Amino acid sequence: MKHISLVVIVSLLSTNSSLKAQGFGTSEKIEKWYFNYGDIELGGRENLDHSQWTGVDVPHDWSVTFPASPDNASCTGYLPGGTGWYRTELQIETRKNKRYYLYFGGVYNNSEVYINGKWLGKRPNGYVSFYYEITDYLKNDGKNVVAVKVDHSEDFDSRWYTGSGIYRDVFLITANTIHLAPWGTFYTTKESGNDALVNIMSEISGSSTSKSIKIKQELVDASGKVVASTSYPASLTGENSTQLKLKNPNLWTVESPYLYRLNTTLFEGKTILDKTTTNVGIRYLKFDANKGFALNGQWMKIKGVCLHHDAGVLGSAVPKEVWRERVLRLKEIGVNGIRMSHNPQATDLYDVCDEQGMLVMDEAFDEWEYPKKKWIEGWNVGTPGFQGAANYFREWGKKDLESIVLRNRNHPSIIMWSIGNEVDYPNDPYSHEILSNAEISQYFVRGYLKDQPHANRLGDIAKELVPIVKSLDNSRPVTAALAGVIMSNETEYPAALDITGYNYTEIMYDMDHKKYPDRVIYGSETRHDLDSWKAVRDNDFIFGQFIWTGFDYLGEAGIWPSRGFTTGMIDLANNIKPRGYFRKSLWSKEPMIYLGTYLKPEDNKLSIDAPDIWNYKEGEMIRVVAYTNTEEAALFLNGEKVGKTKEYDDHTGIIYWDVPFTAGELKAVGYNKGSEVANHILDTSLQPKTLSLKDWNTKSLKPGETAILQVQALDENGNLAKLSSNEISVAVIGNGTLKGIENASNNVAENYTDNHHRLLNGKATVYIKASKSGPLEVEITSPYLNGIRVEFAVK
Repeated sequence: MKHISLVVIVSLLSTNSSLKAQGFGTSEKIEKWYFNYGDIELGGRENLDHSQWTGVDVPHDWSVTFPASPDNASCTGYLPGGTGWYRTELQIETRKNKRYYLYFGGVYNNSEVYINGKWLGKRPNGYVSFYYEITDYLKNDGKNVVAVKVDHSEDFDSRWYTGSGIYRDVFLITANTIHLAPWGTFYTTKESGNDALVNIMSEISGSSTSKSIKIKQELVDASGKVVASTSYPASLTGENSTQLKLKNPNLWTVESPYLYRLNTTLFEGKTILDKTTTNVGIRYLKFDANKGFALNGQWMKIKGVCLHHDAGVLGSAVPKEVWRERVLRLKEIGVNGIRMSHNPQATDLYDVCDEQGMLVMDEAFDEWEYPKKKWIEGWNVGTPGFQGAANYFREWGKKDLESIVLRNRNHPSIIMWSIGNEVDYPNDPYSHEILSNAEISQYFVRGYLKDQPHANRLGDIAKELVPIVKSLDNSRPVTAALAGVIMSNETEYPAALDITGYNYTEIMYDMDHKKYPDRVIYGSETRHDLDSWKAVRDNDFIFGQFIWTGFDYLGEAGIWPSRGFTTGMIDLANNIKPRGYFRKSLWSKEPMIYLGTYLKPEDNKLSIDAPDIWNYKEGEMIRVVAYTNTEEAALFLNGEKVGKTKEYDDHTGIIYWDVPFTAGELKAVGYNKGSEVANHILDTSLQPKTLSLKDWNTKSLKPGETAILQVQALDENGNLAKLSSNEISVAVIGNGTLKGIENASNNVAENYTDNHHRLLNGKATVYIKASKSGPLEVEITSPYLNGIRVEFAVK
């Protein structure tokens, strides 16, 4: 029986930035850049005049700054890629015995970086972080010019929206000649009774003949008390290992993600060479082929979602404040896990998952050595293209995987590494003779295609990638999301993995559990239906599922003017959708009930997508549904009970009534043991009268922070005017800028690039970024409605 017992202590946060805890000395964000859309001949040269280029703040995604066009590819949401150049000037007074670096959190894609006209290097992968040392190229007495070319001219190189440009943070790093190595510190723990043994491994960059270099480690609890410390001589040529013993530690859990702070100081004699502050979470992992997954010894189910890296109108340049709100919204509906689909994401998101207690499946690749189909005219229609990351996988894949693991391995939220998503999709690109089997071929229309790459390559590649992960982090299992399990079972691919993810193949859970009793299985990608959840809930050996998807996202769009994929439980404006409330009824521990309605269907089917509206024609027969986790529920219309109190139906997960429409108040009440524990009220919406902000109490912002304003149109009774589509205008006065207005529409032909936008279902979300200290006012108006004026203090 396969039994994997893993324990980890992890970190990677800093009081200044998440980068600081990775070593490197001191960091400074480089935010102000000049941008030119289009290629520039010799654009990396030192003396090029860029003063007339557009000034932009980095992170910057240029794709969402353009209108969509049906001439662009549907796979990335009909938004353009292309080529662009960024340039900035750095004033650096170089000092002796200092080293300088440029660190890029992510550039999509095919970036090339120059300093003072000197080429530093390239990085094709748009999702990985990378850095270059620039010490030897700096001028001592003047400006230093940084230029970055971004070549996203192959703009349908992905099946979903990628964005374009320097869409993650950039830092200038100043370090002593001897400093903590980038990504060179790693933590694991081991249980010792009620205590934790904290193993710390650190590498140092630089060379010296000094024998007085040492490292001091101090572990500090949330109250500021030092709970463990050690100091030891440091080696410049190898790993520096030590161990701290922590008595009765506070564990990092989903419910209470406790984070310690680790102060790491590098000394030469009494001189401080480098210092970092790192958040540390202590937790223990166990995966078992029969029992599933345990966190800190507690067996549990992972209630997860898949998540892409865009946020609608913001594209792929997503502020940490937005990620925090998104993760909190997921937690609200009972989510405790996130699959990073299908690439490493911004460090900010991992930090938020650490802080909020999310379990993360971190994923590296969507394709390996051969490209997948990319739908250009619309999802699953037309003639596909074959641009993609496979173009550079052979040269860069192993190095990219190393960078991913090194950068992310100290996050407590990450519990497993995935080396691939659906790289085994039958005939896209790999094929196998098993597909010709009569019982098998019914699932695959085209059967075995002998001219396609043979599926045996899956095992060969997996056996090359897994050891790379293990050499850098042996504390977590390596997995992959298999789309063609029937085919992959004929290869060495699953056996190369520690645990095996099944995409949309719940029918094979029991069969493969019996056939491969040592295999740890889970649903790496699943549908929203109740049966998919029951396959997890009712089988101890299936430890969880990751539903496609948590949020709606750009790309994988249908025929123009589709904007993207809309299977999310939460829309692009961060509103929980009906199917999100259905999921909450299955996953939340707190009593809840949601009330939704739609015209009674002729086929009598029940829906998990019933909107919470009570506006129909008088007398129309309406299906009223309740998504609830209570034992029973009753319905009231204008104070009168409708029909009978009904018990929860585990067959459908839905309680329903068919009711002739009458305007007024519709109320559902949920009961446990005869007592009311939850209710949900719908009122017939009237015409909008005023604009309002939902749940707003923020009065101050820090420079660089993003405010998230949820705008609503209310009727004369103060209820949400759910049929409102009024146009709003946003004016920003003072120290801030409008980053976008998102209404969650899937119509890509709407204009998302200016300060006007229509409400959808009476709502829209407005993003405002604070700049420098001082006053900031936001005015939101709409014809014939009372407007909003919000004042902030930026400090």
